Amino acid sequence: MPRLPQPSSRSGTRSPLKSPASPSPTARAVPTPPAKPRIRTQSAAPTPSPRQQALRPQPSLKSLKPPRSPTKSPARKAPPLPADEDVPPSPKPQLSIREQIALKRAQAKKAVVKTSPNASGDFAGLENASPDVFNQPPVVDVDLGRWSIKETIERARSSGAINLSSRDLPCLPSALFEIHLGIKPEPLKSVPVEPPITTASSTDLLATRRKGNQNAPSWYEAQDLEVLKAWSNEIMELQPEISMFGSLKTVDLHNNKLTALPDSFADLTALTVVDLSHNQLTSLPTNFWALPNLTTLNLSHNALTSLPFSAPFTKQGSNPLGRTRDPRGDWFEQSITRATEPLPRLTTLEVSHNRLTAHSIDHSLDGPGLPALLSKLNLSENPLGKSDTLFRALGRLERLKEIHMQRADIGDETFPPSIFASSSGTLFPALKVLDLEETHVLRPAIEAAFTPNAVKQTLQFAVTTQEPPEGVLRVIVGKRVIKEAWEIEAEKRTKLRRHAGAAESSSSGSSQPAGKAEVSKEPWEIEAEQGLLSEGAKRRARALAAAAAAQSSSPSASTSGPNGSTSTPQKKPVIEKEPWEIEAEQGLLSAGARRRARAAAVLAATSSSSTAPGEPSRPAAETPSPTHSPSPSSTPTTVASALAHPQYYSASTQTLTLPPSTPPSKAAHARSFSLVAPSWSKGPGGAVSELALAIPAPTLPLAAITAQPFAQTLKVLILANRRNDPSFSIPTSPGAFLPNLEELSLENCNLGDSVPVSHVGEGGDDFSQRTSEPLLPLLARLFPSLRTLDLSYNALTSAALTGDALSSLIFADPPSTGQDGSARKGLRQLRLRGNRLNELDGFQQLAERFKGNRDIPEWKLEELDLRDNEIGKLPPELGMLPLDVFLVDGNTFRIPPRRVWEREGTKGLLSWLRGRME
Repeated sequence: MPRLPQPSSRSGTRSPLKSPASPSPTARAVPTPPAKPRIRTQSAAPTPSPRQQALRPQPSLKSLKPPRSPTKSPARKAPPLPADEDVPPSPKPQLSIREQIALKRAQAKKAVVKTSPNASGDFAGLENASPDVFNQPPVVDVDLGRWSIKETIERARSSGAINLSSRDLPCLPSALFEIHLGIKPEPLKSVPVEPPITTASSTDLLATRRKGNQNAPSWYEAQDLEVLKAWSNEIMELQPEISMFGSLKTVDLHNNKLTALPDSFADLTALTVVDLSHNQLTSLPTNFWALPNLTTLNLSHNALTSLPFSAPFTKQGSNPLGRTRDPRGDWFEQSITRATEPLPRLTTLEVSHNRLTAHSIDHSLDGPGLPALLSKLNLSENPLGKSDTLFRALGRLERLKEIHMQRADIGDETFPPSIFASSSGTLFPALKVLDLEETHVLRPAIEAAFTPNAVKQTLQFAVTTQEPPEGVLRVIVGKRVIKEAWEIEAEKRTKLRRHAGAAESSSSGSSQPAGKAEVSKEPWEIEAEQGLLSEGAKRRARALAAAAAAQSSSPSASTSGPNGSTSTPQKKPVIEKEPWEIEAEQGLLSAGARRRARAAAVLAATSSSSTAPGEPSRPAAETPSPTHSPSPSSTPTTVASALAHPQYYSASTQTLTLPPSTPPSKAAHARSFSLVAPSWSKGPGGAVSELALAIPAPTLPLAAITAQPFAQTLKVLILANRRNDPSFSIPTSPGAFLPNLEELSLENCNLGDSVPVSHVGEGGDDFSQRTSEPLLPLLARLFPSLRTLDLSYNALTSAALTGDALSSLIFADPPSTGQDGSARKGLRQLRLRGNRLNELDGFQQLAERFKGNRDIPEWKLEELDLRDNEIGKLPPELGMLPLDVFLVDGNTFRIPPRRVWEREGTKGLLSWLRGRME
């Protein structure tokens, strides 16, 4: 066997870099070509000792040859690898997501460094060699974390809104027109050379290289530009090509250096909000005042000298229906739609801090004049001068609510006493605020000009933080002093006391000074003077008054006080009794006494005319009140008088509100009793007045209501919380009982799908004929003119909401039927909150009528409230119902999700349901 050292041969074959022929470190770093026979012979010799390696001379750097090509000769084949090289390499460890992200970031950083233009070929890897930049963050042109201008413009293609504020732009970027419109605007005279737009940061650049042009929206996703904001820049001029953005609705260019607008700016007829404040504008294009959709215009802090509202319509050669001519071609000469009157939809006009005079504002009474729908006008800090004709023109605006002229050059000559004498009708019908703060106008001039014949509002010169109430015109004159509501009320009361004292002193002819005249006092002041601040003192006073009334048969000229002294008759304080005191006097502390009193009231109401009309009988234990105040014991106990009492019936609003009634609460134990007086004023079973006892117990006592004189004109009937007897009492005579009733509230009355009905004749209730009838058809038959029905918090189920029942309740009758007043007018509002509804099959049947027919004249319903029920599914057919308000919160269904109606409201919910149906 050949005596060859196998380990040395294997090592020499595996790694030529570790051969002994290269002792120096520099030589070992240079790669060597594959092994040759000569090298193999050397490797066969024994390995020299370390001493021989040290004595061997080291080759110089010049003697080192460049590495040869690793190509091999085709005649020779490389020796096969040893057996241990056939072992497969060990698999690489799996990297976590965090490590992969760090690796990708490092690779991206290396890619950016290699593409840097400052790195030359010889020093490509020495970027961090300098100690000044070692481990320092790279300098990136980041604009306060915002997107670059170009990226912002590109993203606006998909959003339709762009914000280029606070970027020191001398004009709108040309890239805006190139990217959105595909045109290049002409250079401006003020900016002949446009500066380059802000470059993107390294992050933006890297994202652009990775994704390419993926951020650009598709042609079907792109949106027209609707919002343009470029405030707080250095813009001095706008490109005429801005008129190509025909969908612009909002333009905000405040705090710039604009001196004029191009004539083509008036071609943006879709504008609704324009803010050009804090500029240097001296005039506006002629057709600017003919924008048809503009609602809010802010021109404050400029140099405007006139407001020619009627210039587009009266100026010679002006054509409000023609488009602005452009010298580049005839394509721009197409006609567009403009308004035929000055700014027909303008509601807010801010022109403060300008150079306007009253004569320079076009307010001619014969011509187009001021915008008709103007509601807020601000002319503060303007040299207006005499403005009487301007105020006459402003008085004709029916929707004007606020006029602000703070620190304007205006005086009393603007408001002569005859300023509104020649005007016919009432001026300023909706005006609430007239702000003349820190002007030369005085209060007497305002009071002399704004007489009741000129304005219908009441003048108020006090300033509060609250909005003026309806029918009040707040006038601010002089220095603004804001007062609280209680301060104004205190001043008003003091003024009334002074007037009352002066009137009393003048009528009595006494020589007392005006300061000592008697003034009106509060009830607690009167009680304090008479020593009636405690309950014991009040009871003693009532006892003394009762004893004095029993002794004297006729009222005496003098009254006896608590101490027995005699004094002149004066207005005595009204002493209110507690509910338990009233019930104790009437003997109504027990439930049996209340039932007996209710029976006596019904008997008195149905009794014959044998008893002469007069004051009703009183209990024997009753004593007159010491203050002669109407106590509940002296109130009528008949049903008619109770229903007509002002406590329940309001003649001004034609509203009848019956008191709530609850069933008696069950005791904890049948044999339990207590000698302690119950708390009559707490809980639902508290004090019940005699008026409430006289009203019949059923939830809807229709028989008693129809017998009243106001039954033919009653419009609102509120029967909330009448749970004691959930039944209806109906007269036996047929017909519509309340022909003008428009609103009925049966909230929390414990009503089910069917309701017990008792037919009442002239002799009283007939309980033997009590029947059960469906609730909804019964209401539809009893009240044909009903518009609002509230059945919230009852016990209705889905079985009651059948298609026929809902049709009879909701749909109106044709105009040709029901000439006798029984025709249904159609329900507008239906509230079914807090019931037991779990299905909506009835409403689904109604919605099927709208398939192929979106307009049904008999449908009047606008609001449907189904909150807090047990509805498990919303039928998609409900999306066809033409509703303005559709409330479905608090149910059990999961589809559609809550965000559908929380974000988009009723319209979005109905649209979502229609989409599911398709």
